[in-house]
Amino acid sequence: MSEAKKTPLYNEHIKLGARMVDFAGWSMPVQYEHGLRHEHNTVRNHVGLFDVSHMGEIRVKGENALKTVEHLTSNYVAGLTKGKAQYSLLCNESGGVVDDLIVYCIEPGTDYLLCVNASNREKDFNWVSKNNLGAELTDEGDFWGQIAVQGPNAYELVERIFKDFKSSDLKNFEFLPTTYNSVQCIIAKTGYTGEKGFELFIDKKEAANLWTQLLDLGKDLNVTPVGLGARDTLRTEMKYSLYGHEIDDNSFPHEAGLNWVVKASKKDFIGKTPILEAKEKGYTKKLVGFKLIGRGIARQSYLLFSSENEEIGVVTSGTMSPTLNEAIGIGFVKPEFAKIGSEFNVQIRGKLVSAVVVETPFVKPN
Repeated sequence: MSEAKKTPLYNEHIKLGARMVDFAGWSMPVQYEHGLRHEHNTVRNHVGLFDVSHMGEIRVKGENALKTVEHLTSNYVAGLTKGKAQYSLLCNESGGVVDDLIVYCIEPGTDYLLCVNASNREKDFNWVSKNNLGAELTDEGDFWGQIAVQGPNAYELVERIFKDFKSSDLKNFEFLPTTYNSVQCIIAKTGYTGEKGFELFIDKKEAANLWTQLLDLGKDLNVTPVGLGARDTLRTEMKYSLYGHEIDDNSFPHEAGLNWVVKASKKDFIGKTPILEAKEKGYTKKLVGFKLIGRGIARQSYLLFSSENEEIGVVTSGTMSPTLNEAIGIGFVKPEFAKIGSEFNVQIRGKLVSAVVVETPFVKPN
């Protein structure tokens, strides 16, 4: 077995006493000395730093860049102007989701940066290469470090680092190319926690310096480093999909509530026809958020049953919400069980525990 890869911030995590785990072939911090709950609550109430340097970046350039990205992704790329970004999907020929990603428009028509999930870096680059329509492709994953700054105090912290930057300059899903210590940097407003914040793409040789400065200048703002554990509880509270949980190569976008990023009326793209055909046939399952009424925690792959003991679905994600102090979950159910207030049972270690469908996100962000 090959040794886990290390991000440019690996040594910083070790200095901070992080508990490291292998995630998608990367050595990543799952939590630091104060623990998951502290990290989670600090993001909700103050500001947290996430190392997301393991994410993949694919550069698509040239006169065929737009044609290629439109062909590959489900959202309408031609509508992006310089400095705009969009959430989108890579779909396969069967309409399943290869990955979800964010498309950054560096230069309309000719230059795009695709940010993809860490677990799919190699798979996605191979997929893009296989379906390239003549663009210049570069795997930039080993060039960039990436730090997410998330929480109510994130704006003030980032402004302390970038003196000429004003948080009001960027709206959601916008970004600004800049520099840090004379190297390339991008400030993007495309977060994954529901809170205020930014993602800082930085040339990896300066990533550790940026991380250290954020911690130093954010002390009075109660900044804390945040690991994978709290990253997952934060996104679960928002009911944000995660590849390998709510979406995968065999799931249709509309089943996971992602039809809003499928612009089938505006363009053709890989998987369009089977996606439309499946939607026309009607839903066979829907993604819902639920809370447990009984004791226990719903985990991925736990089965869901009706009161008549009929199997009706499966859990995709579940946790004890640090904000609510309640057990929450996300799962696919038969459409008739998807209404708010619908009740069913979660099979937890051989026992059936009552649950109810609730409105999401579970937590309203600050």
